[in-house]
Amino acid sequence: MSRQRELQRHQRQLGETREIVSAMKAMAFMEVHRLEKTLLNQRRTVEAMRGAAVDLVTFFPESLPPPPLEFRRVYLLVGSERGFCGNFNENLIAHLEQSLEKGARDEGRASGGIIGLGRRLCSKLEGHPQLLAALDGAGLMDEVEGPLRQLVEKLADLQAETVTTLTVFYHDPEHRTVVERELLPPFESLRNGARGFVHPPYLNIPPAVLMHELEEQYLFEALHEIVYLSLMAENQQRMQHLEGAGRYLSERLDVLRRRTRQLRQEEITEEIEVILLNADSASLPSQPTRSDQVP
Repeated sequence: MSRQRELQRHQRQLGETREIVSAMKAMAFMEVHRLEKTLLNQRRTVEAMRGAAVDLVTFFPESLPPPPLEFRRVYLLVGSERGFCGNFNENLIAHLEQSLEKGARDEGRASGGIIGLGRRLCSKLEGHPQLLAALDGAGLMDEVEGPLRQLVEKLADLQAETVTTLTVFYHDPEHRTVVERELLPPFESLRNGARGFVHPPYLNIPPAVLMHELEEQYLFEALHEIVYLSLMAENQQRMQHLEGAGRYLSERLDVLRRRTRQLRQEEITEEIEVILLNADSASLPSQPTRSDQVP
């Protein structure tokens, strides 16, 4: 009976764990749907700002600062703040190491550095010789603003020291892989591009001033887009990871239920055998005692 009670206690524990896993999976599912709506508007904002930069650069190429001859390359890794998302952070670090090896072979670069965004990711980067900052990330879409402001402040401090380029590594939910994106300088790829209109845009401020303000705002909006994309990929991977955990728990529960039924059947069989044995003993004729014998 003690073995059966132990199995039943284990069943209850696994059942409670499965309920928690199901709740976490549902939360991840809802977060993905929230992010889908927000990402649509965020992408439109980033694309509109990039379109404005195209018009500005093609008609006023002097508004774009000349490419830096020497610079410090900084890598930003957008990882996870929470767990249960498989090898999400490990894949980011693997892509980072490949880029660091490639960058070490290039010439004309100042010493680089790494910024980690996300507590779970930063715990794996702890002790890295090139780690510049380990920042807390966002576990939910509503928590994005605070970490991004800290990140922008850190980038501003680095830019004040020396010219800094920024390469971002993050998970893209559409490609289902780690994506590398050059974010600083933001509009370098637009240099020498084709004009989309015949007449130049009408400006109220000098082109260089407008470009500077546009670059700052574009950086902030593009970082929003990247973090939203990373959060969506993280929650999608979390759903997949928790789905596997839920299946495993269900399988274990089925095994425990079968084992509990088997033990119960064995106990019933043993009880029946004891009853039958006692019945057989009671039905046997009693042996006469010495006082019953006739002299």
